Amino acid sequence: MAKFKFEYVWLDGYKPEPGLRSKTKVLEMDFFHGDLKSLPIWSFDGSSTQQAEGDKSDCLLKPVRVVPDPQRKNGYLVMCEVLNADGTPHETNARATFDDDPSFWFGFEQEYVLTINGLPLGFPEQGYPRPQGPYYCSVGVNNCAGRDIVEEHFDVCLDAGISLTGINAEVMLGQWEYQCFGKGAKTAADDLWLSRYLLHRVTEKYGVEVEFHPKPIQGDWNGSGMHCNFSNKEMRDKGGKKYFDEILEKFAVAHADHISVYGSENDKRLTGMHETASIDKFSYGVSDRGASIRIPVSTAQNWKGYLEDRRPASNADPYKVAARILKTVNGENGKKDKAKKK
Repeated sequence: MAKFKFEYVWLDGYKPEPGLRSKTKVLEMDFFHGDLKSLPIWSFDGSSTQQAEGDKSDCLLKPVRVVPDPQRKNGYLVMCEVLNADGTPHETNARATFDDDPSFWFGFEQEYVLTINGLPLGFPEQGYPRPQGPYYCSVGVNNCAGRDIVEEHFDVCLDAGISLTGINAEVMLGQWEYQCFGKGAKTAADDLWLSRYLLHRVTEKYGVEVEFHPKPIQGDWNGSGMHCNFSNKEMRDKGGKKYFDEILEKFAVAHADHISVYGSENDKRLTGMHETASIDKFSYGVSDRGASIRIPVSTAQNWKGYLEDRRPASNADPYKVAARILKTVNGENGKKDKAKKK
């Protein structure tokens, strides 16, 4: 019998966005090959995470995804849903609010800023660095900061089996992005949360913080988003301009509903400047990074492929983002908000 370390990871009840929590359970097994059914439901003190009162503090952790933990010997990361003591989904459990569809693919572009003492890496203690321009996809000590952290996080995620498809330095100094892909909304969102967890754990070693605020530095600096690329089977295999137009009109109708779950303080980022659309208007366009939804050139060539929703903020909950996109594409919308084609 060997001792395996399982890091149970879950989302707490803090608002406006949940935080990540985790604790380790040691289980003795002859072997472990990733079978979720062999992992027990575990309890935690919900009164310490804004998820229960002190006199009824027990909440439950239900394992829903497990991946190897490359930073530990005999270790695994276990993404969990939070349940009430009676086994029903907790009110903070956004993952349990929608049905999954493995034919619906999601790709999250997670932007973030590495900071020390509230300043992005590379920023001087007083004033600002050179204006943005040379930092995007840059190389060199004068143009990018934090590459060692980013590369370590990249390797750790890939070793864990999380499907990161790329990384790059972003427009602001100290700002980076990675792309996380998944077939099925829940798989993609699970992996995005686990990749965030690993990013926090890597940066602990360096004494650096991860900032997910959508506008960490005011002024003439880009904010941070979590652009969401999505497609269903019909978009990829059948397509047609008429079908894509119908989808885009559905998004126009539900614009306010999307914004409501796309991250707090997103109004500071969605200003119509710095490669964003205005938070008050829905728009779309081919190859338009100033639109709410960008239609990639590759999609518009034969009207097959995916769309990119550029509105989600970097701090948005991917479960809520994916759930809202699924709901809209499937035809359940909110108040009418006329689309503006760009």
